[in-house]
Amino acid sequence: MSDIDNTQPADESLQNILHLGDMYENWFLDYASYVILERAVPSVEDGLKPVQRRILHAMKEMDDGRFNKVANVIGSTMQFHPHGDASIGDAIVNLGQKDLLIDTQGNWGDVRTGDDAAAARYIEARLSKFALEVGFNSKTTQWQLSYDGRKNEPLALPMKFPLLLAQGAEGIAVGLSTKILPHNFIELLEASIKYLKGKKFEIFPDFPTGGMIDVANYNDGRRGGKVRVRAHIEEKDKKTLLIKDVPYGVTTTALMESIVKANDNGKIKIKKVVDNTAKDVEIEVQLAPGISPDITIDALYAFTDCEISISPNACVIIDDKPRFLTVSELLRSSADFTQALLKRELEIRLSELQDKWHYTSLEKIFFEKGIYKELEQKHKDWEAVIAAIDKGFAPYKKNLKREITREDILKLTEKPVRRIYRLDINELNEQIKSIEADIKDVKHDLANMVDFTVAYYENLLKKYGKGRERITEIKTFDTIQVQQVAIANAKIYVNRVDGFIGTSLKKDEFVADCSDLDNIIVFKKDGKMIITKVADKVFVGKDIIHVDVFRKNDERTTYNMIYVDGKTGMSYAKRFNVTGITRDKEYDLTVKGEKNSKVHYFSANPNGEAEVVSIRLSPNCAARNKEFDLYFETIAIKGRNSQGNQVTKYPIRNVKFKEKGASTLAGQKIWYDAEIGRLNMEERGVYIGSFDGEDKIFVAFKNGTYELTNFELTNRYDPNELVYIEKFNPEKVVSAIYFDADKKQFNAKRFKIETQTMNNKFLFIKEGAGNYLEMITTHSEPVILLKTGKKRNPDEEEINLAEFVEVTNYRTVGTRISGEELISAELASDEEEPDEGGVQGQGELF
Repeated sequence: MSDIDNTQPADESLQNILHLGDMYENWFLDYASYVILERAVPSVEDGLKPVQRRILHAMKEMDDGRFNKVANVIGSTMQFHPHGDASIGDAIVNLGQKDLLIDTQGNWGDVRTGDDAAAARYIEARLSKFALEVGFNSKTTQWQLSYDGRKNEPLALPMKFPLLLAQGAEGIAVGLSTKILPHNFIELLEASIKYLKGKKFEIFPDFPTGGMIDVANYNDGRRGGKVRVRAHIEEKDKKTLLIKDVPYGVTTTALMESIVKANDNGKIKIKKVVDNTAKDVEIEVQLAPGISPDITIDALYAFTDCEISISPNACVIIDDKPRFLTVSELLRSSADFTQALLKRELEIRLSELQDKWHYTSLEKIFFEKGIYKELEQKHKDWEAVIAAIDKGFAPYKKNLKREITREDILKLTEKPVRRIYRLDINELNEQIKSIEADIKDVKHDLANMVDFTVAYYENLLKKYGKGRERITEIKTFDTIQVQQVAIANAKIYVNRVDGFIGTSLKKDEFVADCSDLDNIIVFKKDGKMIITKVADKVFVGKDIIHVDVFRKNDERTTYNMIYVDGKTGMSYAKRFNVTGITRDKEYDLTVKGEKNSKVHYFSANPNGEAEVVSIRLSPNCAARNKEFDLYFETIAIKGRNSQGNQVTKYPIRNVKFKEKGASTLAGQKIWYDAEIGRLNMEERGVYIGSFDGEDKIFVAFKNGTYELTNFELTNRYDPNELVYIEKFNPEKVVSAIYFDADKKQFNAKRFKIETQTMNNKFLFIKEGAGNYLEMITTHSEPVILLKTGKKRNPDEEEINLAEFVEVTNYRTVGTRISGEELISAELASDEEEPDEGGVQGQGELF
């Protein structure tokens, strides 16, 4: 039993009690503040977290121009704070991989592959010339004592560059996080210059891993913004795709794992994936037989890490508090901070020059006027000599800019007494003139701080900008409909009598191949319709008359239906589309939903076909004509809620299909969007034409090949390579001009497309290195304006290719039209010609 001290008064002992809640509240707040301020979130002044700042400061103290072992840098950093050696090492590697502040030597790992750096004892580092120029100046640095009071460390480095935006930052603290994306070195400096000049600017992320980025929703880096990042995917051939880089934050290993996972889940169908990464990233994706490369590319973006979304969250420390800013605000803050630092440096420089001018002037007077002779008066004591020297300066004090101090006189007396030549005085005069010129320049710079700061940034661009061009391509991404690109990895079945559909009903009627992302549309005998998601087994209602995969916003699939209203006995015929509804909600297509309403006839037509049906009425009815035909083409296509056209008031015995009908829909109008290289029906880009059935698209590329494709919206065309696209007309003549590098001349040729193979590229210019397509058109009377000679004052000539060149095979070499002095060849008349269908649009040259 423990001893209890009962001598202390009860009220006093109660005062010493600490409640657990109070302890938790205070200590956790201290911990949260420490994590936010000292570990996770960077400072707005220099863009560094404390550990990064201490690393750079330690490296500056160690700097002698040579490389140091990273293990030594870690040890030196620990003098300023007892960070763990592993965390310091990781922070150094992270800085080194950004290739900006630290020059590296050895194996520093690879952010693209996720390979780790070698051990700290094997790799070396030193501060880069750029870091030494922009990040250090002991005269403008504020200092504080280190954790043990033995060392001074900087509160913030005097960083004269938007480092935070250049390197980016990421950290998770207590209750908040930060994620600032890296931006381009050159673009940051150019934007800073624009800001200082009062111009508008915009900056967007640029990743060291390359790739493509869609910044439509970047929102200036605000919280809630988002960027989409994609890897470049090339089509090596119809069976192989090459992934040429990885999205930011994704490694090649993680990317390959996501592809394998998507394949295992049935989202894509591949044969093999191989990592060929060496100096450059290259992941080879081998496709399964019969799989479309275009659809697979879309599927890779939709279902794997070939595309990711990143949400920025620019949180920084300002005045010891976390704040959320935009990247524009961060850049303006950096530019203002840089200007203030440069001003402080100039003010220090001015003060130093003024001190130097003062002392040099004293030195000149001291020797020129013989005041130094007072030092030879041995009978005087030292104080008397000092006083005499001060008195000797009296006549000249009015020419000085500040008072003469005792320290000034003592400094003069420390100079060795020697014979003074006139040459020495002249040298002092020259020094004074030089100092005065420097003072004038510094004062001019102080009076024009904006111009001085701009010149500073321009100098950084000139010295360090080479090789730091943007590597992440800014593009507008297309929106991929995952249902359209998902591989059909499931089969849907139906039990019409019992009313079940699903993928597990393998003993019942097969309906269609589908993916597990699809929706299924179901029509029943009572006129009810429902759309539900693909599942193993689901009850949708008995007496099913039609089941299929549902395609949202499909305006071409048309349903033809004849039904009888249960209350009036009136029969109606209607045609309608189903473009979008609420999933798992039952819709009544008989409109009024009367009891005993039922469907007499139903058909689904993928391209708006309108058949003819034969209707037989009940033999006991009073109608004169008990059998007649109904032509669905006479019925307009309306919404699913329309009542339809009256067919008969008499009871119908049966309705039978009689004759197949043609489509009542106009052709699909297709446009080409050159920004993303995709076809669309939303009127984006260049109008290609109206398409039906077997219509094709003719495409020509920079390398002198052409290709025939279908008009599926899933087709992909590389906008950087495509130069011409139009609806294919086999009767049109193609006119082309290309450069023959072997003979150093330009040839013209005219030919008809006689090949019928789809999705194969055919070379229609002479094969050879350096050959390229100059221009192409299908205009019936192509009058070409040739410009030759000098660019400033070219010679111009018009040639009608239809008269100059015969129509031959696409394999022919062609006819010489100019030497290598050709500047350009342009279609003199760009008037569009109607095609056979009467649709305007002769194609487009990009």
